Amino acid sequence: MSSSMTIPVIDVQGNNFKELWAAMVIAIKTSSFIAIDTELSGLGSRKALLAESIEDRYKAICHAARTRSILSLGFACYKKLDDKDDSTYLVQVYNLTLLCSEEYIIEPQSVQFLVQHGFDFNKQYAEGISYYKGNDKGSDAHGVNMRSLFIELLRANKPLVVHNGLIDMVFLYQCFYAHLPDRLGTFIADLSQMFPSGIYDTKYATEYELRFTASYLEYAYKKCKLENSKAIAGGGNGSHVFLEFCKYTGSMQSYIDYRPCLDNQNQDGALNICVQFSAYGWCPNGSQCSMSHDTDLIIQQDEKIREDKRKKRKRKNKKKGSQGPTEACSSPQGKRLHFEETELDQAVPISEHQEKTPSSEPADATHAFEPEKADSKNGNEESQPEASSEAPVRPKEKKAEGGTHRAGFDAFMTGYIFAYARNLSENTEESSTAPLIPACLNKLFLSGKSLPLHVAKSTFSKSSKAHVHKMEYVWGKGTAVKPEGTA
Repeated sequence: MSSSMTIPVIDVQGNNFKELWAAMVIAIKTSSFIAIDTELSGLGSRKALLAESIEDRYKAICHAARTRSILSLGFACYKKLDDKDDSTYLVQVYNLTLLCSEEYIIEPQSVQFLVQHGFDFNKQYAEGISYYKGNDKGSDAHGVNMRSLFIELLRANKPLVVHNGLIDMVFLYQCFYAHLPDRLGTFIADLSQMFPSGIYDTKYATEYELRFTASYLEYAYKKCKLENSKAIAGGGNGSHVFLEFCKYTGSMQSYIDYRPCLDNQNQDGALNICVQFSAYGWCPNGSQCSMSHDTDLIIQQDEKIREDKRKKRKRKNKKKGSQGPTEACSSPQGKRLHFEETELDQAVPISEHQEKTPSSEPADATHAFEPEKADSKNGNEESQPEASSEAPVRPKEKKAEGGTHRAGFDAFMTGYIFAYARNLSENTEESSTAPLIPACLNKLFLSGKSLPLHVAKSTFSKSSKAHVHKMEYVWGKGTAVKPEGTA
């Protein structure tokens, strides 16, 4: 059974930003939800980012956002097609290469990490879309620039989806919106008004709703895709996730980076798998590690372990006539416990953020975005874009490394996890204003904490002055914003 596909990612930089502006805005406005991911120039002290006090942790992230920068921004617009069977989405993925116009710190380990995963710093410095941080300056918020694009995102009032997204949200606020408030309560109050349709964190959903064995981005994405493919092949009556992509024509084709997403489900799972990468999606040895970082093999191994435990428990229960113990690795916490018991000498990294870094349109342009759905082959649940046949053939690498670490594709994976989780929890009788996944609404995952960070304005917190001013510009004075809910 195969669920391989090729994802068209639109590369946006300074030389085509204005040309693609209208298309990006239309994609944002017509979407059902938007998934976002960032690549950063660094994060600073990992110890401070994992402080016991959430307030101290927020201050550390703020310091990083004020002194570092966003190098690239990815967003994936998922539009649910109500006239199609099951949960079918039209997906448009953008990868924006950015260049902060102010001085910022870039950490050597971030450079090394990004270069190893294909980030082009020459392209960034030559063609990156310029932006500045903090509050608005003059009339810049009215032009075709990153701050205006962020305003369009807010005005669209769509559910926003992130993966382990607290750091992303802090950086987005500082880089494209306003100076960060000093207190976490104020920041949360601002955030709750900026995104009234809700923020969803797929890492939280993976750990506490889907309860997969691991919750790092690539693992969660491939696991969702595999489960969806199995459900389709099984011919069940439930709803499944299907994807459609656009057919890109003319000059648009030169902007598309086709990202192959291949499965290796038929490989022998007997290879030695890196235990740390298996648990966290990160290994300090990187490509030099002698163990396998192949996420497909990791999932295969986890599936085999789970099945073996199930059979063993069934035999034990049948013999004793009693309820057996629960599986030790049925959740990310269980897998991490297993990892810690191996007593490796390597230090455990800061949770998910090694996934990121250790770190006017012509009138005829809209015709380049024609939705298309190819016939499924081999039981594929995702449709292929016709233009994907023009994707360049890439040489095979010696070793499968986990994750693309490209903001656009990571945003796509984040959106797919959310679409899958939403499909599982969807109620056919739900109202049009109901949250997409009620149990995950406005809950940001916190590393090392059993409870999430709730994005809700406290009665003891006030919004920042900069935010109030921005909201007046976004919505107009005295305009109430209502959540959109599902679309």
